[in-house]
Amino acid sequence: MRKMLEGLKSFWKKEDGLGTLEILLIVAVLVAIAIIFRKWIVSWFQKLIGDANSDLKNNSSVAPCAPSPTTSCAP
Repeated sequence: MRKMLEGLKSFWKKEDGLGTLEILLIVAVLVAIAIIFRKWIVSWFQKLIGDANSDLKNNSSVAPCAPSPTTSCAP
């Protein structure tokens, strides 16, 4: 029993895998946050893409530019 307690204490004091454990905990927290706020994140992203799409459709005053070897798109 004493050997088992000593082994447990030495295992607790070792810090070899501490960096890996910290990274795994950070990833787990980020995944949990993403799961909790997934509806909000998805709606925010869809609104962002929708706004960008409508801005592109409404801004027809700018002619598209396709540069060629003889022309440039510089204003």
